[in-house]
Amino acid sequence: MSEGLTADALATGKGENDENFPVASWLLRADARAPVLAYYRFARAADDIADHPTASAPDKLRLLAEMRAGLAATGDPLAMALGDVCRARGIPLDHASELLDAFVRDVRVTRYADWDDLIGYCRLSAMPVGRFVLDVHGEDRALWPLSDALCAALQVINHLQDCGKDYRALDRVYIPEPQLAAAGLGVADLGASRASPALLGVIRELVQRTRGLLVQSSPFARAIRDPRLSAEVAVIQRLAEDLCDLLARRDPLSETVHHAKFRAGWLALRAIVANAWARA
Repeated sequence: MSEGLTADALATGKGENDENFPVASWLLRADARAPVLAYYRFARAADDIADHPTASAPDKLRLLAEMRAGLAATGDPLAMALGDVCRARGIPLDHASELLDAFVRDVRVTRYADWDDLIGYCRLSAMPVGRFVLDVHGEDRALWPLSDALCAALQVINHLQDCGKDYRALDRVYIPEPQLAAAGLGVADLGASRASPALLGVIRELVQRTRGLLVQSSPFARAIRDPRLSAEVAVIQRLAEDLCDLLARRDPLSETVHHAKFRAGWLALRAIVANAWARA
């Protein structure tokens, strides 16, 4: 373990504009953007730690522990900033500490047994994000199940997009091993330059289950009181649906399964207009 290694040394430089989905976009109220960005920057730093390809597991766990300490008192400055936001707004620190639990799991766990096991991971890695954003906006916590479904879908989409990279760089496999085995595959098949028909079949099975989550979350945007948050959620929902369509047609091992800027912008505009019409 290297005591001198810092979180800054592991930072990738990736920011909110580099994500698949809008993060604290101009659609949100100005007073909500700063808290959401504080949460994002905390999450980005923790993710960079957990996903670093060469840092040791003990170093990663030490740095994540420093972030956890910073939420409550002193430690990582990004964690301290988020802790201050939460205390000022009366938002539980659970949304941040559960996210850290997910990153600790990423360091310690590299395989998943089934869909329920994967969703259990999403309960820590994705669902707290939506819950935090809802709390920032003072929305009803009765919306949490709809938010949870959308956030879990976004997480699984990300795992499927990066399934080859995650295996090659981190030996981390989110596709359940028994599902691979049932198709006559092993985790090593994720290291190929091109997915086999059998692997594409497994990915498309998971895409179908992800679409089921998006069906569950489809009423979410219209149920949100804040019109600007509603618009952002509508955009995210539509982008996620379209990414599922891309994953059903493309090979994530050999093809890009991300939106081009023009397509993302066009889908976002259509989603905003459709959501406004539905709310009216």
